[in-house]
Amino acid sequence: MKKLIILALLIFTSLAAWSAFQARHEQPATSKPQAAVNHEPNVLRYSADAPQLSFLQIGSVQAGQVPVLEPLQGHVTYDEDATSRITAPIAGRVTHIHVQVGDHVRVGQAMLALDAPDFAQARADFRHAVADAHLKRAAFDRAKTLFDHGVLAGKDFESAQADLQQAEIEVERSRSRLKNLGPDSDDGFILRTRVAGVVMDRQANPGSEVRPDAPAPLFIVSDPLRLWVNVEVAEQNLDKIRVGQHLRIESDAYPDQSFDAEVLLIGKLLDPATRRVVVRCRVDNRSESLKPEMYVRATPLGGGDIAPRVPNSALVTEGVQNFLFVEKSPGVLEKRHVSLSYRGHEESYIASGLNAGERIVMSGALLLNAEMAGN
Repeated sequence: MKKLIILALLIFTSLAAWSAFQARHEQPATSKPQAAVNHEPNVLRYSADAPQLSFLQIGSVQAGQVPVLEPLQGHVTYDEDATSRITAPIAGRVTHIHVQVGDHVRVGQAMLALDAPDFAQARADFRHAVADAHLKRAAFDRAKTLFDHGVLAGKDFESAQADLQQAEIEVERSRSRLKNLGPDSDDGFILRTRVAGVVMDRQANPGSEVRPDAPAPLFIVSDPLRLWVNVEVAEQNLDKIRVGQHLRIESDAYPDQSFDAEVLLIGKLLDPATRRVVVRCRVDNRSESLKPEMYVRATPLGGGDIAPRVPNSALVTEGVQNFLFVEKSPGVLEKRHVSLSYRGHEESYIASGLNAGERIVMSGALLLNAEMAGN
């Protein structure tokens, strides 16, 4: 019995050793990153399937105007020269709304209907004044006929004439009041727009009460293609801003898109708390991408100097010199010395050593530089 137990233990141990040996030899070998081939100075060569290439972001270089300042914080607002904030001149209750946000409206188009007692009173006053003036005109005509025939005394004729003049004045007063409120209509008071554009905002609902002193307008009508961007410029940088200067507008909502703007007005007052001046710019919004109340970045541009623009992540700084990696062909990357004309917090402009349209390593340049140093 003891011999059988020893034999079983030997067989079990042998099987376990064989299984471990098989598992060790059948385990696939992990692939190692392929070393870059460096046959010529400042050039790295990789095969098409080299894993290092998957860590790189390579793109074409775009050219742009060289800025004179770092991007400034900007605030998109309505162009007040093309905007109307519509309020009701009298109090009342909304009975019907004729337009919705996004509708295109023309001058004089109805925006809403209002049940307004003041409008009804103004209309009644005008009609009463017209009727009274008609009676006074008839009385004057009779008095004039009698006066011409010597039947009526002069003072009575003058009194009839004064009554007519006063009645006509009352007609003009009531007509002006009614005209200021809107056209006479049996449908009640109709609030109309006096500018053409797009309904950008609405703060009225059916059945709601409105009044002339409301803090917010009932409608905002504006041209969405015309917007302003207000930028705050520090006191020490005012000499770099001028009327007519162009700016590049960028927004986090559109990371791959920029907009052109032009300086319209430089503020006349300096904020004593922030030491900044507000600069008003007109932005080209033909795509209608920008919206009022957006926050954007505004970069003042120079006088027309054009240079290749690269992200700072593409640059490798060694001492006082700057380098980047240029893709000569797929898998072939050249480390090239460049000179900068402007360096900002996020991007730089190249004075020499690079042309627009060339493909460079946008991200991962430091990894390439470390590998080149190791070779």
